[in-house]
Amino acid sequence: MLPVALKNQLSPIINEGFVIKRSVFQPCLELYPMKEWNLLMEKMNKKNRFVKKNNDFIRRFSAGVKVVEVDATGRLLIPKNLVAIADITKEVVLSSAINIIEIWDKDSYEKVIDETTDDFAALAEEVMGDNEDDYVS
Repeated sequence: MLPVALKNQLSPIINEGFVIKRSVFQPCLELYPMKEWNLLMEKMNKKNRFVKKNNDFIRRFSAGVKVVEVDATGRLLIPKNLVAIADITKEVVLSSAINIIEIWDKDSYEKVIDETTDDFAALAEEVMGDNEDDYVS
């Protein structure tokens, strides 16, 4: 069940549907609004499929991709195979990742957050602090 506040935020795009897939880097799922998914697919479609590493990446990236919808009561049905991949047991965390939503098992999410706490300041500086031209005040 999507939280009411999130459902309200998604209301302009909720009828377009979503794509759900396994994450590339983390033990979670990624929920893409259809518009975001289509933009990503346009970018992927520009890859030369006759380059083996491109073809291998596209195959692996799209493995297990499913189109899903939010029903009238605000529920999002996650396919069982993806629930197993993300090791979702009972409690779920929905985490905003700018243009997508990550879907985590609560314990896995808390473990990842705890593991990265010490390095977050250094990561923030490296990712966000190295190029002043990217920062607009």
